[in-house]
Amino acid sequence: MSILDRQMVLAYLKAYLICLVSLLSLYIVVDLFTNIEDFAQNQSGLVAIVRQVGTYYSIQVTRIFDRLSEAIALLAAMFTVAWMQRNNELIPLLSAGVSTQRVVRPVLLSACGMLGLTVANQELLIPRLGSSLFAAKGDPQGERLIIAPWTYSSSGIHIDGESASRKEQMIRKFSCSFKGPGGLVSLTAAEARWVPGQGPRKGGWLLTNLLSPEPENGAGATVLECVDAGKYFLYAPDLDFDTLTRDRNWFLVSSTYGLYREMRRTDADRRPAMAVLFHMRLTRPILGMLLVFLGLSMILRDQNRNVFISAGLCLIMCAVFFGACFGCKYLGDHDILSPALAAWLPVLFFGPLGFVLFDAVHT
Repeated sequence: MSILDRQMVLAYLKAYLICLVSLLSLYIVVDLFTNIEDFAQNQSGLVAIVRQVGTYYSIQVTRIFDRLSEAIALLAAMFTVAWMQRNNELIPLLSAGVSTQRVVRPVLLSACGMLGLTVANQELLIPRLGSSLFAAKGDPQGERLIIAPWTYSSSGIHIDGESASRKEQMIRKFSCSFKGPGGLVSLTAAEARWVPGQGPRKGGWLLTNLLSPEPENGAGATVLECVDAGKYFLYAPDLDFDTLTRDRNWFLVSSTYGLYREMRRTDADRRPAMAVLFHMRLTRPILGMLLVFLGLSMILRDQNRNVFISAGLCLIMCAVFFGACFGCKYLGDHDILSPALAAWLPVLFFGPLGFVLFDAVHT
């Protein structure tokens, strides 16, 4: 890279860091003061509240970054180029015969790299946190009891519960039913604790304090194992604790491959919404770069225009862009448009528009 390229990359990274810290801080401060009462519930002392706030937002920062990443990439590119114009650094380069597209090329490549961080955060960090991202503001550690809804698997196992504890990975008043060699088997236990892993007595539920009559020997030989009197182990690797207690919108924090596997299940619910999200995961990097192209086109189209007016037009264009994307997603979620069309329609509309505007920049 030339000295100019390194200077542009460094300027972009500085602008990106400033925008990242500013927008994340603003989001957290507004959200904190809006929900401060939720953090103060059942807490005694300022230290306990601060610890709870820190724990909650240290997890939520990944999801906040996921929501703001495209806007941050655009703002950083916009501020980098606008600052060059303000300091009259662009005119000497154009006078020397360097085209505008060549000048901003390092900015475009840097924006592409930062959008790669978005993909890494989406595919690696957020799925690892999983259900922790849906934790209540007053309970980031999962100490409160939550309602355990019923669920079932494609293997025919039905599980229900009265309440659940995320911290202990346990369900109280646990009920399960499945078809055994001799007919339907139903069990109810006071407690059931999830045991992760693979192997003997792993990847299933350890039932203790059986409340229903014990099943006959061999009644559930394929999935049920008697451990002791009133204690059984239910093998159900596809019905783990997170599956039973996950939020209705759990798939929003799933990886793209996880969405693909879930859509292949015959018992998967909310299939249209998951299909739209799957296709939007594929188009997201493209849309992010198109947003940067459109923003820079607004800034560079008329270099005599006031920088603040150009920035305002850029923000209006950004609002229209995100409005169109959310509108297509809404139509896809409600089966008005096919999932593939709902995800790719913004690309088909803004793609040619972005490159035409960028090509029309005066050089």
